[in-house]
Amino acid sequence: MGRPIKSTWIGNAAGRIEVTGAFSTETTQPDGSGAEAVSTVTGQYISAQRSSLRFKVVFTSTDGSTSQTQVLDLKAVAPASLAAGQFCVQIILNDSTVAYVSRFYNSTVHYVTAAGAAGSCTYSRGVEGTDEAQAGSGAGSIDVI
Repeated sequence: MGRPIKSTWIGNAAGRIEVTGAFSTETTQPDGSGAEAVSTVTGQYISAQRSSLRFKVVFTSTDGSTSQTQVLDLKAVAPASLAAGQFCVQIILNDSTVAYVSRFYNSTVHYVTAAGAAGSCTYSRGVEGTDEAQAGSGAGSIDVI
């Protein structure tokens, strides 16, 4: 697995890594109103790491009324491209390119851009709107709760 993410970087507190999109493993919404879909509500987070690709994620269901905790697979795709049982984390590279994390390590991530370019970089955690272009060369910034 490599070095795991620092435990102080995951969880439900200020400054922790935020999940960009999560798709439940369930086929229907908890309230039974329809098919489950991708949830992109702010404040979703990783609660535990199982491997460099599997994480326990706490997120809000599509119906907006239920908080769910499930073990999901990290995928380097935009939220609209997620399938059931997957989640994504967006990273902004130092040149303002939007990418998605494909693997987490303690101080680095592997990522894939929307254009399909893959790479790795160190990362920092920042608040949306203040984090773009703040990381150093060869670095990226991940949004936080």
